[in-house]
Amino acid sequence: MTVDPNAATQGFSSPDPAHGRPGAARYLVPVLVAGAVAVGLGVYGKVHDPEGTAFNLAGFNSTGAVKSWLATAAMGFAVVQFVSALMLYGRLPGPGWSGILHRWSGRIAFLLAVPVAVHCLYALGYQTYEPRVLWHSLLGCFFFGAFSAKMLLLRWDRLPGWILPIVGGLVFTALTVVWLTSALWFFRTFGVTT
Repeated sequence: MTVDPNAATQGFSSPDPAHGRPGAARYLVPVLVAGAVAVGLGVYGKVHDPEGTAFNLAGFNSTGAVKSWLATAAMGFAVVQFVSALMLYGRLPGPGWSGILHRWSGRIAFLLAVPVAVHCLYALGYQTYEPRVLWHSLLGCFFFGAFSAKMLLLRWDRLPGWILPIVGGLVFTALTVVWLTSALWFFRTFGVTT
C-alpha cells in the first residue's frame, strides 16, 4: 500500500500533532453564539411588555416564592456540579461515577433555571431601575449565553485543558450572582415562605 504524499492537502488529516490543534477562529463560534443568546434574551426582555405573571404553582403564596425555591434548587444542583467538577479534575477525591453526577446535576440545574428565566423575561422583562435588578438582568442573560457556549465546547475534541473550567466557572459564577440578587434577596426581604 502506498501513501499519497498530498493526502494532507486533499482533506485528509495530517499526522503532524500541531496540525490537529484548533485555531483561535474556532472559538469564535461559541463566543458569537453566547453573545447572540445573551443579547437576544436581553432585547426580548427589554422590548416585551411585561405581563406581571407567567406561572404559579399550587402550594406557593406567590410567583416570587415559586421562582425563589426553583432558583435555590438550581443553585443547589449547581454546587453539586461544581464539587463534582473538582473531583473530575482531580482537585478533590471522588467516586468513579463523578462524571455521571456532574452531567446530571448540570442538567437538573439547567432545567430548574429555565422556568425561572421564562417567568423573569415574560412577566418582568429586562429591568435596570436599581443596581441589584440591573446585575440580575445582565447576569441572567449572560448565564444562558455562557451556558450555550459551554454546551458547544463540550462537543469539540482537542480543547486546551483550561477552557472548560474557565467557561464552567463563568456559568457557575453568573448563576451564583443571579441567585444572590433574586432568591436570597427575596428570602431576606419577605422571609423563607412557600
